[in-house]
Amino acid sequence: MSLLEIKNINRWFGQGESRVHVLKDINLSIEKGDFVAIIGQSGSGKSTLMNIIGCLDVPSSGSYKIDGIETASMNSDELAALRRQRLGFIFQRYNLLGMLDARENVELPAVYAGMPQHQRHQRADELLNRLGLAGKEENKPSALSGGQQQRVSIARALMNGGEIILADEPTGALDTASGQNVMDILHQLHRQGHTIVMVTHDPGIAANANRVIEIRDGEVIADHSKNSHIAASYIECMPEPKSWLFYKDQLFESFKMSVQAILAHKMRSLLTMLGIIIGIASVVSVVALGRGSQAKILENINAMGTNTISIYPGKGFGDRHSGRIKTLTVADAEALKQQDYVDSVTPGSTMGSTLTYGNQSLTAQLFGVGEQYFDVRGITLDQGRLFDANDVVQNNQVVVIDDNTRNKLFADGTNPLGQVILLNQRPLTVIGVANANNMGFADSDSLQLWMPYTTLMNRISGNKYISSVMVKIKDQVNSQTAERSIVAFLTARHGGTEDFFTRNSDTIKQAIESTTGTMTLLISCIALISLVVGGIGVMNIMLVSVTERTREIGIRMAIGARQRNILEQFLIEAVLICLIGGLTGVLLSFIISVLFNSLAKDFAMSFSTMSIVMAVLCSTIIGVIFGFMPARNASRLNPIDALSRD
Repeated sequence: MSLLEIKNINRWFGQGESRVHVLKDINLSIEKGDFVAIIGQSGSGKSTLMNIIGCLDVPSSGSYKIDGIETASMNSDELAALRRQRLGFIFQRYNLLGMLDARENVELPAVYAGMPQHQRHQRADELLNRLGLAGKEENKPSALSGGQQQRVSIARALMNGGEIILADEPTGALDTASGQNVMDILHQLHRQGHTIVMVTHDPGIAANANRVIEIRDGEVIADHSKNSHIAASYIECMPEPKSWLFYKDQLFESFKMSVQAILAHKMRSLLTMLGIIIGIASVVSVVALGRGSQAKILENINAMGTNTISIYPGKGFGDRHSGRIKTLTVADAEALKQQDYVDSVTPGSTMGSTLTYGNQSLTAQLFGVGEQYFDVRGITLDQGRLFDANDVVQNNQVVVIDDNTRNKLFADGTNPLGQVILLNQRPLTVIGVANANNMGFADSDSLQLWMPYTTLMNRISGNKYISSVMVKIKDQVNSQTAERSIVAFLTARHGGTEDFFTRNSDTIKQAIESTTGTMTLLISCIALISLVVGGIGVMNIMLVSVTERTREIGIRMAIGARQRNILEQFLIEAVLICLIGGLTGVLLSFIISVLFNSLAKDFAMSFSTMSIVMAVLCSTIIGVIFGFMPARNASRLNPIDALSRD
C-alpha cells in the first residue's frame, strides 16, 4: 500500500463565471521513502497539489489518503494532528517566527505535540548541531543568513520525526552555494529513509529527485522514475501523550507564547492597556474618594455623639417660634435617666455671651452641659481637666474652652489653665482646653465654652428651662425604637402635647451613608463606562493584531497547532493585557492617592480591598469577553489562506 494515495483529485477556486479549475482529475501514489519532485510552470497547479498533500488545503472532489487514512472526512484538528505527527514543511520563505530564536522555532512543532521541555531542548540542539548551526541556537532569524534560516526550517520539519518532508521551492530564495547545501541535506534525509516531496519550477533542482512528476494546466503530463526500487524506510511518527499533564503543559506553553507576543510588540500592548489603565484607575480612585469623604462626614457625625438622640423645644429646626417655647426642664432629663433603655442623659442650656479677658472682649457661645457631655460628643482634652459631677452639684464657676478661644485670648502664649475670664461680668476659672477638630459641624471660627449647666442656669442666665436634652441609648437597644419611646414618654409628661422634636444621630448617619454611597455608585458607573470603552479598544486592537499576525497563525497551523492552541494563545494574550492594565491602574490610583493626600487636608482617599479585587477581576473578565472574538477568529483561519498573507 502506498504512503500517499491521490485519486481523481479536483480543485476549483472562485464562484460562478470566475470559477477556475486548477487541478483536474489528478491520480498519484507515492511510496514510503521515495524522493519525488513535482515540477511545473507558475499557475500549473503544483503548489495547490502540494498544499493538498500537506493537508493545508482540501480538494473540491476526489480522495486523498495518508497511509490508508482518508483525509476528506477529517476536521481541522484531525488534519492538524496529521501535519504535526507525520509531515514536516520546508518553505521557500523559511516562515520562521521573528520573536523566537532558532531553538524555539525548531521546538515549536514539539510544543504542540506535548513533548516535555527538557526533551525538546535536547532534540532541537541535536538537530541544529547536525545541520551545522551549533552556537546559533539563541540567534533570532534576523541574525541568520538565508541559508541558515532554511536549515533552521529543515530542523523544524524534522522535530517531530519528519516522516514526510514537504519542500516548497526550498532553494528559491537562496544563492547557488546555499541552495546546493540544502539539496545535500535533502539527499541525506532521503538516504535516512524520509519520504520527500519537493515542488520546484527548476528542472535542474528537480533532477536531484528519484521521481519527477510534471504538471501543466492542472494535469499530470509526465511521471518518470530513475529507480523503481525504493529502499525500506523505518522513519515513524512520534506518539503524543494524552495525560492531564499534557493539557497543563499546553496551557503553560500558550501562556508563554502570549507573554512573548506581548513583549515583542511592547508599544502596541501598552496602547492596548491604556484604556484599561485609565478605567481601572478611575473606578478605584472614585471609590477611594467616596470612602474618604464618607469617613470624614461620619467622623464629624460621631463627634456629635454616636447612638444619641437630641431633644429640642419646638416643632423642628425650621420653627421660628421654637426659641419662645420653654417646655424642657431638668426634671424631664432626670425622668429620662430612669428609663431602662437609656445609658446617660445630659441636659443642655446655651446662650450667647460677651467674653472678656484683659482688654479683649469677644462674642462667644456658652454651653451649659452635664459632666457626661464630653464623652457622648467625643470631645477630648488638649490641656487641663474636664469638670465632674461635683462641679455640677456645687454650681462651680469653672469653664472648658475650645482651641479657638485659646488662640484668641492667649495668643501671647500665656497658659490658659487657672486664668479667670469674665462672661457677662461673671468670673469663671479656665480648667481645660479642648482639642481642635472635635466640634462636629460647628463653625470652625466660633468661640465655644462649656460649663456645668447648673452654673449657667443658677448663676449666669437665671433660666429655669433647658434648651436641649442629649440622651445616649444603650448599645444593644435599637435607636429608632428608643426614639419612639422617648417621644411617647415626654408627650405624656407634657400633658399629651408634643411641644418638642428629636434628632437621631444614627438616622443622620444612615442618610449620609446612603447619599454618599449613591454618589459613589453613580460616579463609579461613569468610570465603568470608560472601562468598557477600554475593553472595546482591546477588542479592536486584538482584531487588528489577528490581521497583522495572520501569517504567524498560518505558520503555527502548518506545523500542527490545533484551533484550541490558537484560541488559547490569543485569549490569554488579551486577558494578560487587561490584567496587567488592571494592576497598573490600581498602582496608578495609589500614586494619585499619595499626591491627593499630600495636598488635601480635609480628608484622605481610603482604599477598599473589595473595590481593588473587583477592579482587577473586572479587567480580567473584560479580557475574556472582548478577547474571545478576536481569538476565535484567529483559530478559525484557513491555514493556506493565512500562509498566503504578507
